[in-house]
Amino acid sequence: MTEEAKTDGAAGATAWTDALLALSLFAVNPTGLGGVAVRSGPGPARDLWLARLKDLLPPGVPLRRIPSHIGDDRLLGGLDLAASLAAGRPVAQRGLLAECDGGVAILTMAERVESACAAHLTAVLDQGEAVIERDGVAMRLPARLGLVALDEGLSADEQAPETLLDRLSFRIGLQDVRMPDLHQAPPDPAAVAQARGILGKAAPVDDAIIQGLCEAAEMLGIASPRAPILALRVARVHAALRGRTQLNTEDAALAARLVLAPRATRAPPEAAPAPDAEAPESPPPPADAAPPPDLTNSADDDTLADAPPSDAEMIIEAIQAALPEDLLAQVALRDAAKARAAGRGGGGKAKSARRGRPIGSRSGDLRPGDRLNLVETLRAAAPWQTLRGGGLGASRVQVRQQDFRIRRFVQDPESTTIFAVDASGSSALNRLSEAKGAVELLLAKAYVARSRVALIAFRGTGAELLLPATRSLTRAKRQLADLPGGGGTPLAAGIDAARTLAEGEKAKQRTPLIVLLTDGKANIGRDGAPGRAAAAADALTAAEALRAGGFGAVFVDTSPRPQPDGDRLARAMGAVYAPLPFVQAQAMADLISEVAPGRGAARKRA
Repeated sequence: MTEEAKTDGAAGATAWTDALLALSLFAVNPTGLGGVAVRSGPGPARDLWLARLKDLLPPGVPLRRIPSHIGDDRLLGGLDLAASLAAGRPVAQRGLLAECDGGVAILTMAERVESACAAHLTAVLDQGEAVIERDGVAMRLPARLGLVALDEGLSADEQAPETLLDRLSFRIGLQDVRMPDLHQAPPDPAAVAQARGILGKAAPVDDAIIQGLCEAAEMLGIASPRAPILALRVARVHAALRGRTQLNTEDAALAARLVLAPRATRAPPEAAPAPDAEAPESPPPPADAAPPPDLTNSADDDTLADAPPSDAEMIIEAIQAALPEDLLAQVALRDAAKARAAGRGGGGKAKSARRGRPIGSRSGDLRPGDRLNLVETLRAAAPWQTLRGGGLGASRVQVRQQDFRIRRFVQDPESTTIFAVDASGSSALNRLSEAKGAVELLLAKAYVARSRVALIAFRGTGAELLLPATRSLTRAKRQLADLPGGGGTPLAAGIDAARTLAEGEKAKQRTPLIVLLTDGKANIGRDGAPGRAAAAADALTAAEALRAGGFGAVFVDTSPRPQPDGDRLARAMGAVYAPLPFVQAQAMADLISEVAPGRGAARKRA
């Protein structure tokens, strides 16, 4: 077994251990700890974790699933349309959140949850009740619950809304968990049930622990005040799970590791180094100088030097020791992903009344081409049937113009993947054939993803657009049948051509992604003259211009042994660096799908 495999196996075992511990803590007090964000795709690890959760909850506790596309009427409650039309008066119905009162709600595909749904969930987690004021119904229903957000995002910036995650105590990841890791002993339901009884008898918390958690949150760059509050609650539950009513340093350190570390925006500062024995000493005083006055009591100095650290300092030290060793790397990856998502050109979603994905309805006049939401229209008309002469015993429902509800839609932005392929040298045939395969794989999914693909080849003294942006697989195969190759490497010309095409796509309200496929060894300058030094300088200038345009980019290094030149050029482009010495169409298509607009990725390295 290789060292890398051993490291991955250890990471999976640790992740599963932490997941089971977070599960036990959450099951003790679901409504008090907010919830758990579980980042994992469907699989045995996630299924087993959810099954363990069901086993740990008390019998009869509500456990409901919330689809990410759920409507407000089912989520919060509101008007029962059929009953209201039959009775001729508003009849209210409870929503799913009210049905979960005292239990747990499971939000599926949390990374795709609509902003309105996320806002309703955060309000319920804050207030403990569902407020309904719509369709002639006004009521408040208790909805104290814990939330499990199932996040299936593939990249660092594809996740549930931060406002929702901020209210959940735990953020766990099961991506590295393997089948052998699942054989760990499950949590003990009897111990969890006993901890619930102990939690109600918890002793007052020492101020030093509260101070230590707050200082730890500040040390990790956490601005939200909810984080140390949730960490304190987790520490209390952990003490109860260990059969204690009083918190100690161990509880605070574990809470910091599980609650604060995943929220960190910077690594904690290192302790001040010990004085250097070789540090230069101050020059001795002159022989005739008077000794300095003794302004302090030497006994007091000895006492202060030997004084033990305060409780808060001991807690801080314990928290620092409990933090993950790779915390700095985790923070760097999250920062890179956020920066890439913020700097990606284009983006945004266009709202439309005619086509796209439905996102609710609005009141207004019905114009040609608009689509009427019949159910919402009837829902708006139902409370007025008694006054209009409809309802019970009436032959028809009275609908007025002010009741009309028009469907609203949202269109995801179109994207264009621009391949800029190095067609020079003896390996051009292999590079171009694999690029052709990747283009065809991406085009196979282009219609559903609303994306286009274009191909630029550069060789000799310039670049040529072989395939304009298209979604037609038939057209692509016809135009890519004969791909030219051979000659010099005008890398700057290829980058410039890709940037020009990207600017045109951006002007058409499309989000471009540039994929540069080369070994990075330029030998033809912008003016068409040979010379490696001038060509390399021109390529860096073109790369910096590309980055200034704010375009997303991927640098696929095809060198048999990747050199620093490729990484340097990728940095100048602001591109994701992917060394793929043996280029394969499927691997390239998978990489592009991961970092395509709307998905994002942290910078990849060898």
